[in-house]
Amino acid sequence: MKYLFTCFTALLFTLTAAAQAPETIPGAAMPNAIFYNRDNTPFSTYSIPTGKQSLIIFFDATCGHCQKVVAQMSKRVKELDKVNIYLVSQDEYRSIDYFTSNFGKPLLAKKNTKVVQDRDHVFIMAFHPKQYPALYLYGPDKKLKYASSNEKDVNKFFKLINP
Repeated sequence: MKYLFTCFTALLFTLTAAAQAPETIPGAAMPNAIFYNRDNTPFSTYSIPTGKQSLIIFFDATCGHCQKVVAQMSKRVKELDKVNIYLVSQDEYRSIDYFTSNFGKPLLAKKNTKVVQDRDHVFIMAFHPKQYPALYLYGPDKKLKYASSNEKDVNKFFKLINP
């Protein structure tokens, strides 16, 4: 009986470790996914350039936590000059526009910000977010540096972006 319990415990720990999404492990490569620009042209994560950090923010327009995080980022927009910012949502552009104009207007004014729609709902399968909002910071080599869904971690992103 003791042997069976030990085997079960070992199996449980193995499955738990294997269940962690590789996309959320630091050092993991950025997943390939296709989103859509406003004009319905595809935008692939493959086309995100190397050589500069990239911050991907997955949000839902009606999510209060998402609104808070993007508003916090917008207040510190000058600190985000060294990073490309990608706002990704499964919402319709009408909702995306409302969200960005009310909570992320300063971000939209930056040339390094891009807003795309995940109309095929591939983000969740590719990036494995735990909840909204999901933030992913990739290094210049497109390897994951940090990921979080906690609105209290916004300062951690700024420390990693501006060491």
